[in-house]
This record gives sequence, structure tokens and C-alpha cells, in this order.
Amino acid sequence: MKPTIALRLLACLLLLLPAAAIARPALWVVKDADTTIYLFGTVHLLPTDTDWHYPALDQAVEDSQRLYIELTDDDQANMMALVLRYGLDTAHPLSSLLNESEQLRLRIAANKAGVPGGMPALNVMRPWLAALTLATAPLLKAGLDPEHGVDKQLKSQMAGAGKQVLGLETAEQQIRFLADMPKAVELAFLRSTLRDIDKGSIELTELIGAWKNGDIATIARLEDEDMRQTEPKLYQLLLVQRNEIWATKIATMLQQPGTVFIAVGAAHLAGPDSVQAQLHKLGVDAVRQ
Repeated sequence: MKPTIALRLLACLLLLLPAAAIARPALWVVKDADTTIYLFGTVHLLPTDTDWHYPALDQAVEDSQRLYIELTDDDQANMMALVLRYGLDTAHPLSSLLNESEQLRLRIAANKAGVPGGMPALNVMRPWLAALTLATAPLLKAGLDPEHGVDKQLKSQMAGAGKQVLGLETAEQQIRFLADMPKAVELAFLRSTLRDIDKGSIELTELIGAWKNGDIATIARLEDEDMRQTEPKLYQLLLVQRNEIWATKIATMLQQPGTVFIAVGAAHLAGPDSVQAQLHKLGVDAVRQ
């Protein structure tokens, strides 16, 4: 069974590990004569006692002078302001965009997911925000805190050591990747979420194991391949285009000496259109550690 597109988009963020699990997620390195760049796939929500460290990873972090993560301006106030700006549409209630059957599924999904405010809250959201809310609400309700995510932990560690932490994107850029989707793609995103909402947990369990074991082939199959086949426009907008931009930035980083650690969602480092694949097109090869 296939996960919802919302869960696939968030899979690199929401791979939930069981308590006290020991993970060994994948790590790559890009090198030239005087520059070393590490590439690491992250998850954004983790139980507080998840151990994802291992010696090679810890050494790479210690050796790095700078950290790049997807966002550095994702504080609650800024994200809330952006959601209010790009995610709400009181003039066009969500129910008016769906047929009766879809409205019923939306109502059931809201109740089952424990969405704060239920159907009335969803009804003023744009389709993209409603889809992500339905995917994430059960996780937040279960007490999982984004502040315990891998990227936040790395940010805290590097900043605490007096090292520079930079963002590959801004929060507004990231939200606008969703908010600027063509209306048909945005509705397809929500409809897929509603259609498959009961199926996501099954494949998330498989994704958990894949991330823990650094199983990139499985991550690509579960996340990237299905989205590429069922929603190719969404795949291009949210994965391929961003990977191309990041690869260009990484290739440019090779012009400056030093050691850099880059941590992005695991989905971006898997599949035929991964950051590594985009780097290869630019004549830069990433080697698995």
C-alpha cells in the first residue's frame, strides 16, 4: 500500500523511531583538494531518547566548520505568520472545492487525526495546508516535538560550539513551494491524502527501518518513485527543482576551502533525481561513507 503524498513529502521529516532505537542513517562526502562537504539525511520529529549517532557521523560533525540545514528561520512566530499569509483562504472554504464524498472523508479524517478545531478549522485552510495538517496532527498529538528533530539537534550542537549555521532555503521559500502549486496539483495533493490516509502508518513503519539502516533504495521506492509516478508535477516542484538548486549551491561551496556539513531531508538524498545525482550532472561525485 502507498502512503499519502503528504506523508511522502514529510517522510524525511516524520520517520518515527521506537524508543531507544539505535540508528545508522546514511552519510556521503564530496571532496576536492582543499574542501570536504558531508551530506546527511535528516528527520524532523524524533522521540527524545532516540540514539542516531555513530562514530563516523560524529567525527564528520566535529570536523566541520559550518552547518547547512534546510531552514534556520523556522521559529514558531515566523512560521505562524507565513501559514496565516499563505495557508488560509476564508473566501473559498475547503468544502466548496470538494464533492460530497470528499467532504465526508475530510470530516472523518479530521476527527480521526485529532485536528485541533476539527472540520471548521480545516475548512478555512487551503488544500496544501489541510493535507499537511491531516498528516502531522496525529504525530503532534502523540507528543512528538519538532525541537527534538535531527536538524534542530545538529543546529544546537554546532551553534553551541561557536560554529556557523546557515539555511539552504528560507521558511517563506519552503512554504511557497506548496502555496504556489497550480490549483489542480494542490487539490490532487489533498485528495490523495484523503484517499490514502489510513494506509500511511504501514509504510511509515518500513520507512523507519530504512532510515535507521541507511537503506536508500527502500527510501527511494517508498518516497520518490510513487510520487514521481502518481503526481509527477508535484515531484518536479517539491523534489527535483529543489535538489537542482541545492546541488548548484554545493558545487559552488567546493570553491572555498574547509569542511562543511549539510543536513537535509532524507528523501532528497535518495532516488534517481537526488542531490547526489544532480551533483553528478555538474561533474561532482558524492561518495557513500
